[in-house]
Amino acid sequence: MTSSRSGPSPALIFWPHCGRGADSADPAGCPGILLTGHSTCLAHLDEADRTAHLAALSPGDDIDLRGTPFTQDLLNELLRALTDPATNRPRLGTLLLEGAHFDGGLRLDGADLGGDLRLEGARVDGDVSIGGVSVGGEISFHEARIDGDVLLGGTETGGDLSFQQARIGGHSLLTKVRTGGDLLFVRTEIGGYLMIGETATDGGAQFYDARIGGPVQLLHTRIGGSAGFAWARVDGHLSFHDTRVGGRAWFTGTVIGGDARFAGMLFERTTKLGPLVCAGTLDLSEAVFGTAVTVEAAAKAVRCRRTRWTSTAALRLRYAEVDLSDAVLEYPVGVAAHARPFAAHRSKVPEPGLTDPRVSVVSLRGVDAAHLMLTGTDLTDCLFAGTVHLDQLRLEGHCRMAAAPAGLRRRGLRPVRRTPRRTLAEEHHWRAAHGGHGDGWTPVPRGEEVPEPAVLAPVYRQLRKALEEGKDEPGAADFYYGEMEMRRHDPGTPWAERALLAAYWAVSGYGLRAARALGWLGAAMLATIVLLMGFGIPEDSPKQEATGTVPPGGGTVTLTIDKADPRNPTGDRFTGERFEKALNVTLDSVVFRSSGQDLTTTGTYTEMASRLVEPVLLGLAVLAVRNRVKR
Repeated sequence: MTSSRSGPSPALIFWPHCGRGADSADPAGCPGILLTGHSTCLAHLDEADRTAHLAALSPGDDIDLRGTPFTQDLLNELLRALTDPATNRPRLGTLLLEGAHFDGGLRLDGADLGGDLRLEGARVDGDVSIGGVSVGGEISFHEARIDGDVLLGGTETGGDLSFQQARIGGHSLLTKVRTGGDLLFVRTEIGGYLMIGETATDGGAQFYDARIGGPVQLLHTRIGGSAGFAWARVDGHLSFHDTRVGGRAWFTGTVIGGDARFAGMLFERTTKLGPLVCAGTLDLSEAVFGTAVTVEAAAKAVRCRRTRWTSTAALRLRYAEVDLSDAVLEYPVGVAAHARPFAAHRSKVPEPGLTDPRVSVVSLRGVDAAHLMLTGTDLTDCLFAGTVHLDQLRLEGHCRMAAAPAGLRRRGLRPVRRTPRRTLAEEHHWRAAHGGHGDGWTPVPRGEEVPEPAVLAPVYRQLRKALEEGKDEPGAADFYYGEMEMRRHDPGTPWAERALLAAYWAVSGYGLRAARALGWLGAAMLATIVLLMGFGIPEDSPKQEATGTVPPGGGTVTLTIDKADPRNPTGDRFTGERFEKALNVTLDSVVFRSSGQDLTTTGTYTEMASRLVEPVLLGLAVLAVRNRVKR
C-alpha cells in the first residue's frame, strides 16, 4: 500500500520506527512502529507478511501501532483478525495508535477493549466514528488533529474520555456515552457544534479554555463531578437541557456568542456562576439553586422565570434586562447593577456585542418580594402588578422609574401642563390605551394585558409603603400621587369620592404640588382684595355716637353708645387707601385672624369665605413642601 508521509515530528517519535521514504525534506520518514521480526511498520509490510502477522494475532491481544499510517481497509483487516468468534465482535486489550495517521477517516465500531484506546497526536483526514465500543480503560485524543466530524455513540469507558488540546475541524456529537472517569475538552478547538446527549460521566466534565465555533448542547446528561467552562469561548448558543451536575459548575471568564440556556438545571453545589459574558440571553428559567450562590454575568437579557433559590443569592449583572416572573425566593436575593467590567484572575473578561451597561428589571410578576432587594437597577419597563408583598421590596441606590411625560401638551384644543413624576410602566400602558398614545405615554407591549386603575392603585400604595419603610418619604410622594390618580380614574370609585379627589388634584395635586396650591392661594387673595375694594370696604368708617337723657331733677345720666351701619361705597372704589385696607383684611384672613376692619354685609361674607379657604390653601402648600423635603 502507499503510505502517507504525514505524522509526528521526529522529536516526538520515541519508538523504533519504520523510516520508509526518508529524505532531506523528511529525515525521519515513516513514523510507524517497527513490528517484531520485521524491518517495517504494518502499513509497509508486503501482503504475504501482513497476512501472516495478522493471522498470528489473537482476540484480547494488546496492539501497539503507534505512528502507523492507516487506511480504513487496513484498520478493518486488523479488526477482523481480532474478532472473537464467541461474540462476533473485535476484542483487544490496549490499542496504542499514538501519532497514527488515518487517511480518509477513522471508523471503529462494535469493538471491546480491555485496556486503553490511545490516539494522542493522531492525525485523521476525515471523520472519526466510534460506535458501540466498550473500553475498560480510557479513550484519549490528546493533541489529535481531526479534519472532519467526531461521532461517538453508545460508547462506554472505564476511565476518561479525553480530547485535550485536540483540534476538530467539523462537529462533535456524543450520544449515549458512559464514562467512568472525566470528560475532558481542555483547550480543545472545535470548528462546528458540540452536542452531548443522554450521556453520563462518573467524574467531571471540563471545557477549560476550549474554543468552539458553533453551539454547545448538553441534553439529558448526568455529570457526577464538577462541570467547568472556565475561559471557554463558544461562538453559538450554550444549552443545558435536563442536565444534572453533581459538583460545582464553573463558568469563570466564559464568553458565549449566543444564548446561555440553563432552563430546568439543578445547581446543587454551585456557589458561584461566572463571571461570564453572554451576547444573547442568559436563561435560568426553572433552574434550582441548592446552596448560596453568586451570579456574575454580562448579558443582553437574564431570564429567571420560575427560578428557585433555596438559599441566599446575589445577582451582579451588566447590560441585562432581568425577568423574574414567578421566581421563588426562599431566602434574601439581591439584584445589583455592576458598574465595572468583570475581572477574573486579574484579567478583564471581554464583553463583545454588548453596549448599554444599564441593568433593567422588566417583570416582578408572581414574585414574593419580601426577600428581594434591587440596587441601582432601571425599573422603567418593570411590570409590578401581581407581585406579592410588594410593600416589603427594598430599593437601594438609584432605581430609575418610568417618567410621566412632562411639559406643556395639548389635550384637544386645551393646553395642559404636566409636572414630572415617577410612574409605573403599567400606568403608561393604561393611559396610552385610553387616548394617550400620542401624548407621550408608552403603549403596552404586544401580548401583554392593560391593567385597570383598580389594579394599579394597590401597587402604587405598596410601593409607597416600601419607600416609606426605607425612610425615603420624598421618593414615596410620587407613588402616593399615582395611587390618587388611579383612584380618581377608577370607574368603581363612588362619584362623590371621585369628585372630591378631582378637587384635591386640581387645587394642590393631592397635597404634593406647592406651586399649584400657592397659585390658587394667590388667585383667592386677589379675588378677595377685588371684592373688598369693590363691595366690602364701606365708603366711610362709621363713627360711634353716645345718646342719653338728663333727668329733670338732675341725677345719673345713662348714655347709649351706638354705631351706624356701614354704607356701601359709591364713587371711586379702587383707590390706594381702600387697597391697603383690603390687603390687610386679606392677609389677616390667610393666617385665620380677624382684622377688626369695618365691612359691609358683602365684605363680611367675603371675609368669612376668605378665612375658610385661604388658610386651607396655605396649609396645602406647606404640606406639599414638607412632603418633598421630609426625612
